[in-house]
Amino acid sequence: MILLTGVTGTVGRLVARRLRTDEPVRLLARAPARIAGRAGPGTEIVGGDFADPGTLAAALTGVRAALLVTCDPLAPAHDEHFVTAARRAGVRHVVKLSARAVTEPDATDLITGWQRDNEALLRASGLAWTFLRPRAFMSNTLGWARSIREEAVVRVFGGAAAHAVVDPRDIADVAVLCLTTAGHEGRVHALTGPVAISAAEQLTVLSEVLQRPLRLAELTRDQALRALLARCPPPVAEALMESALRRGSGAKAGVEPTVERLLGRPATPYRTWAADHARVFLRG
Repeated sequence: MILLTGVTGTVGRLVARRLRTDEPVRLLARAPARIAGRAGPGTEIVGGDFADPGTLAAALTGVRAALLVTCDPLAPAHDEHFVTAARRAGVRHVVKLSARAVTEPDATDLITGWQRDNEALLRASGLAWTFLRPRAFMSNTLGWARSIREEAVVRVFGGAAAHAVVDPRDIADVAVLCLTTAGHEGRVHALTGPVAISAAEQLTVLSEVLQRPLRLAELTRDQALRALLARCPPPVAEALMESALRRGSGAKAGVEPTVERLLGRPATPYRTWAADHARVFLRG
């Protein structure tokens, strides 16, 4: 059996849609009712919470391989609970969604440190592991949709900084490959898009795709931090601000060939992602 976590999030949801295997598939969610309509034939949905080790023990029974997606750097025990339960249940392989920055010494923010600790935990667990280390998701620009629809304006910090953003669908395809084929155990896959692209360039692409003039409004550092604090706890907002400053230094512009090497096709460009999601940015 294959277990998927994070199935209400960006990557886990895509993996659940793409996974085609003769093995049974189990989806773990804190609120199973939220995903009841997404499960395909033969797919089991179970309730479970990373904060409750007992629910994880039940969910991992009979599981061969698992996709581990955690998202709260203020809850470091979540990965520990999962790894402990997986080891006790006899899980053989864990595919972990991590972050590209974990290998970069100047990345000292809370979120990157949390992912480093998570990787170290898995390395020491005795389980076979694979780490997926993507750059930021192209889908993060969905956060611009409302301001594009209502004002034709996007407010960003560091709009000229290049970033090798990756299509989450490419990450999901790599995750499926790792879960269903041998040879990925003990390997790290750094995942980026085909080119580094700035927020300003992304907005130009969206303007062309939507056939609508769009304007970028550059935020100051203080304005950007206030915007982050309005939607994130202070430690997380500060970590995201540190990450944005590193992006401005060019630290996130490097492109990796991993997607093409693993999938046998080029990584998806931002223009393709934007065209496929254009309806979200349109009025109405």
